[in-house]
Amino acid sequence: MRKADIETFFSRLEAGNPAPRTELHYRDPFTLLAAVMLSAQATDVGVNKATARLYAEAATPAAILALGEERVRELIRTIGLYRNKAKNLVALSRMLIERHGGEVPRDRAALEALPGVGRKTANVVLNEAFGEPTIAVDTHIFRLGNRTGLAPGKTPREVEDGLLAVVPKAYLKGAHHWLILHGRYVCKARKPDCAACSVRDLCGFDAKTA
Repeated sequence: MRKADIETFFSRLEAGNPAPRTELHYRDPFTLLAAVMLSAQATDVGVNKATARLYAEAATPAAILALGEERVRELIRTIGLYRNKAKNLVALSRMLIERHGGEVPRDRAALEALPGVGRKTANVVLNEAFGEPTIAVDTHIFRLGNRTGLAPGKTPREVEDGLLAVVPKAYLKGAHHWLILHGRYVCKARKPDCAACSVRDLCGFDAKTA
């Protein structure tokens, strides 16, 4: 995709959603971190239902630790991989207390050192909670990067690096959310809604739907 087209691509996405945000419900950096970690292989809607129950009882690292793994497991059992996620959430909370004074660090390496937190989760937290210009490549963004020709890559990291190289600086903060939401609701995996796409004419996808 040409540089001028990329500028237009993001200006149109911005026009349609000037203040994009995650669809996960959260109160602060910790509840965001927990929600993103719990969202692996689960829908945002499902995670929001689970965290509503969880945060009603415990919404800080100390409270999660006091609640204990068994109770956390009960509260989030409606989402996939809940047993392992409960274990990681308790361990993550303990590490935040022991190493970071109970606060979520604004540092990639420190975030990725937490149980259950990988690069994608760290990117979401850095972007949403701290305003860092990061791009977390999930299945939607990976698909868009390749399908549109915006940032082709064989791995999520290749697509992430490609996007960071081509997205204009003015759009880096919101790019993550614009791409996820566009992939979730318009440029869907099985049947993209090309007729409703605001960037259809800029996209390199050959098999556009009517």
